[in-house]
Order: sequence, then C-alpha cells, then structure tokens
Amino acid sequence: MAHTLADILIDSVARHRDRIALVVESRQYSFGDLHQQSDRVAHGLVALGVKRGDRVSLFGANSGEWVAAYCGIAKAGGVINPLSSMLTADELGYTVSDAGARVVVAAADKAALLRELKSAGVIDHMVLWDTPTATAAASPDALALADWLTQDTGPFEPRQREPSDLAVIAYTSGTTGRPKGAMQSHRAVVAAASGTALMAARSADDRVISALPLFHVYGSCVLNAALMAGSMLITLPRFNELAMLGAIQQHRATLMDGVPTAYYYLLAHPEFDRHDLSSLRLCWVGGQTLPVAKSLEFTRRTGCPVHEVWGMTELAGATSANPLYGLNKPGTIGVPYPGNAFKVVGLEDPTVEMPPGEPGELMYRGPLVMMGYHGRPDATAETIRPDGWLHTGDVAVMDEDGYATIVDRKKDMILTAGFNVYPAELERVLCMHPAVALAAVGSIPDEAKGELAKAYVIRKPGAEVSAEALIAFCRDHLAAYKVPRAVQFVESVPMTASGKVMRRMLKGLDDGGSAGASSA
Repeated sequence: MAHTLADILIDSVARHRDRIALVVESRQYSFGDLHQQSDRVAHGLVALGVKRGDRVSLFGANSGEWVAAYCGIAKAGGVINPLSSMLTADELGYTVSDAGARVVVAAADKAALLRELKSAGVIDHMVLWDTPTATAAASPDALALADWLTQDTGPFEPRQREPSDLAVIAYTSGTTGRPKGAMQSHRAVVAAASGTALMAARSADDRVISALPLFHVYGSCVLNAALMAGSMLITLPRFNELAMLGAIQQHRATLMDGVPTAYYYLLAHPEFDRHDLSSLRLCWVGGQTLPVAKSLEFTRRTGCPVHEVWGMTELAGATSANPLYGLNKPGTIGVPYPGNAFKVVGLEDPTVEMPPGEPGELMYRGPLVMMGYHGRPDATAETIRPDGWLHTGDVAVMDEDGYATIVDRKKDMILTAGFNVYPAELERVLCMHPAVALAAVGSIPDEAKGELAKAYVIRKPGAEVSAEALIAFCRDHLAAYKVPRAVQFVESVPMTASGKVMRRMLKGLDDGGSAGASSA
C-alpha cells in the first residue's frame, strides 16, 4: 500500500511491470520503463546534491520525461514544485525563488527563461529534456536529461519519507496578487489519488485519456490515480478536439478526464458524431462547473455518463465526486472522498451551518487539506480555521443527500442593486440554448445598480442567434435581476493553462461592436 508519493509507482511496478502505463503521442512507456527512468533521474538529482526536502521545480508540457522526473524527484526525497508551462519570466522567477528551488528539470524550449535565472543566481542547475544526448551540444550551462536516462546507473533505493512530510508545493493561479504555494503532504497527495481511483472504480482494465496539463493539480491527481490503479494513461501534450476524438477511437479509451471547456469544444466540433466513442464507460469533468445541459447532451450523443468532480490546489487535487456506484446528479460536485467532509456555512458568519438548499461558503476538512501556504502564515490562518476546516471560497448549496452544488466563486459574484448574481448560474442557462457552444459571464459597471452581468458567447459552428434572442431566452429562465444586460459574440475566451475560463479577464474582450443590450 502506498504511503508516500514515491510508493505509488514502486507498488504498481511490482504488479504491472510489463503493462503500458503511459502513452504520449507515438511514444509508449511500460510501468517498468517509468520505474527505471525515474530511478535514473533520482540518481542524477542526488549527484547534483539534492537532499531530502530540497525543492526541485518541474517545468514543461506533458511528456514521458515529465512523468519520469516527477517520480524521480519523489524517489530522491525531494519536494516537487510543478510549474505552469505558460509562466512568464517574471512569474517563473518569483515562483522558483519563493519555493526555494535550486534545481529545475525542464523542456528545452524553457532554456532561455531558465538561463536568466541561472545567471542571476536564482538557481544552480537546469536539466533539459528534448535535447541532444551530448550535454555540451544541448547548452553550455545546462545538463541534458537524456544523459541521465541513457546511463545504466542501476536501481535507486528511495529515500525514506513520512506521510506527514511535505511532498509538493503547488502554486495557485494568482488571479489576485502573487500566487501562493500550497504545501501538500505525502498523505494528501496519496489520498487524493486513491480517492480518484476509488470514486470512478479505475482499474488495470482502464485506458484513461486526458489533455489535462500534468503540472495542474487535477492532471497530476489523474496521473497518480492511473499509476496506482494500473491503468493506461493516454495524455495529450495539449488539448485539440480532433486529436482527442482520434485518440479515444484509436486507443479505445474507457475513461476521459477534462475541464468543461474541453466538453464545450468537443460537442461543438463538426466531426464529433463521426468518431466511434463507444468504448467510453465514464467521463469526469472538473475545474469549473459544466452546465447540466452540456452534460446531458454529451451523454445523449455518446451513451457515456458524465460525472462532475471538484477539487482545489489547497486540497491536493480532486476531492469530491459523483461516485460510479451511487447517485450521479449532473450539476452537483457529488460527495467528499472517504475520510473527508464538507459543509456549507454562512457567508458572513462561518460558525453558522446553513440548512439544505440555502447558499453559503463550502468548507472542507480532512487529510486532503494542505499543510498551509509556503511562507505565508497570515494567508494560512485566513484560509484554515483552528478546528481544521478550510475556507474554499466557493459558494455552494447542499441537498438532503449530502451532495453539494457549486453556485460560484465568492470573488466572481456580481452585486446588482443589492442582489447577488452568480455567473455560473447564467452560464448554465445560456448553455441550454442550442446555438451556444460556450458562455462566460463577467461584470460591467453601472451607475445606478453598481454592476450588471455581461455574457461572452461562442456560437456553435453554423449556428445563428442574436444577442437579443439570448437575452430573451434568459428572461424565460432567470429572475429579472439575473438576466445579462449585454451579450457579445466572441471567437474565444481567456483561459488558464489548465483550461479554466478567466472571468476577470473577460473585460479585455470588450469591443462594443458585437454586443446587444437589453433595457433592464
């Protein structure tokens, strides 16, 4: 049984050594391959002086090398600092420095950014993959990961770590101010993986497909769950509708993990119904709320149920789900993973627990809760109460069965003439319209009412609908104060590297040219 992050692969290789563990485009890796390669990475890190508890950053897109490095860092006793592959030079410098990482293992296309950090003395070593095997040819101031992976250094004896020890420092997206490093224990990372495997009944018979970035907490959770269950993980370096549809058909994928935008784009693609997706037995969606209409449409067109899940960086990954063996309630985030709990409390007074059906802030408690924010005791105290309950920042309602529904993020709430308007609720209604592929809702200022809701809509290919028609459609399904006062048709919306819609960036799309306003 796995007690630490390193144990996950070590335990699985004993049962599944020759089975395919990972597929990345045309490359396949058995469990034995990953075990051997991660041993070699661990040897290389130790040779650089990495000790127990030292931070090692991991920077690049999905690849076999990323996985080998991830497992190798854990075996060497290091603390993994997974970095978004989309970080700017400023963001990279801040995050690596804040985490205290002196070694960065990265894709070769990140060399220029890392070279600046090395010359400034922020890091001591950069180890690059996708480079020639000769280190000198790769870069005069870098090591080539390929040199480590091709050396027969023999087995590596994993360094002893305790479940309560720090395993990962994963940084939040930093939508307000600088990002914060959530410190995840080995116990939390392992429990998130085992809960993810359990709630979906993942097994060695599964072929899991995902374009989730492995650096993201959901992506790494899916990776660890696949390794733990002995599943084959088919990971795409980046999301593309045809690549995803083709890979499902080619590999006869049985389970798909993705964010709502992936489902939006798949359903809107003209080739969707021409692909054989009959092998899928279950789909998971997390990261943001998937409108019920889109969930039901996917099931109707594929025959595969969609189960919504929920999680946070502060909780080491996915942490609640609609279970396979139990009620699946589209639109809800299901129930907490075993051994954990959540409750809904007053938005102004967290000591008051709200009754079923009444909105409030979702609180979470259990072994998945982070150890705290790295170097931020003030922010930790604001987020984790003395009794262990964590403030999620999500507004939710609980039903009589203990299933929670996310209403929206507290920070995304729009205040219209004293009424609370939640963008996710408007997005759900807009996505019910047959012409809408994706809807994102933000706020616009209003002198009389403070804020009003504005919708940014991507239409399905070939579909025609006016802004006025969508506003009228919303009037049929929403209270008057919730109806968006403007609709702007767009080709795309701003997203994070993990595929979440960045509502705070929607104002950057404003052009005044394709919006229709209602007279509220």
